[in-house]
Amino acid sequence: MGQEVCRAVTDAADLELVAAVDPAHVGADACGLTIVGEVNALADLGASVVVDFTVAEAVRHNVAHYAVLGIHAVIGTSGLSEADVAGIAARFKESSAKANVVVVPNFAIGAVLLLHLARIAAPHMDGVEIIELHHDAKRDAPSGTAMHTAALIAEARRAAKSAPWNPDPTTDMVLEGARGATAADGVHVHSVRLPGLVAHEEVIFGAEGQSLTLRHDSYDRRSFMPGVLLAVRAAPNRPGLTVGLEALLGL
Repeated sequence: MGQEVCRAVTDAADLELVAAVDPAHVGADACGLTIVGEVNALADLGASVVVDFTVAEAVRHNVAHYAVLGIHAVIGTSGLSEADVAGIAARFKESSAKANVVVVPNFAIGAVLLLHLARIAAPHMDGVEIIELHHDAKRDAPSGTAMHTAALIAEARRAAKSAPWNPDPTTDMVLEGARGATAADGVHVHSVRLPGLVAHEEVIFGAEGQSLTLRHDSYDRRSFMPGVLLAVRAAPNRPGLTVGLEALLGL
């Protein structure tokens, strides 16, 4: 993802790539730049916006530096909890440098549209389950997108004053975990990890005599780059914390 972001920024006429950070590849090349090992170097290298696609543990460390250095941050790291996001917001709010932060569970425009459509459908259906499918190197499960989807569905139903979902009728669990994990308001989430996959999500709604399936597939990491660039361009003008691309797309 880091190399894809570097290429996308380099190819954008209105943006300039000034730094690349990766402690595991210090000295290597990234689109003509020499990779450095510390985020502290970003300010000296002239960065005004940083895109962080590391891991949750690193983000918890990095955001303090971004906030102090006054660098706007676009966070695309998966595995962040609600507490992590609240902590990120607090870091930037406490900073005297007045930098902003955009935290995005999924940069694919199609995935954001899936979330929007799921929110519309949620109050009108009687049940829902989420299946998220990713490459076999992904560390966290369920994905941040799946968790965000479940939360938005639950929020939409509460806002519409919909009745609670019917209780799960399964009583004989032949294999533990066969019904997946349970997210917000009892929404079941199933995680698939296989070689050859990139990032995919399916939201299946059910009602009497019918079903509605929403699915998004990212076949290549380039699918995330328009969303990354959208967030990079927006971050300097979005005070405080922004979560997701929805607001940036006017949804």
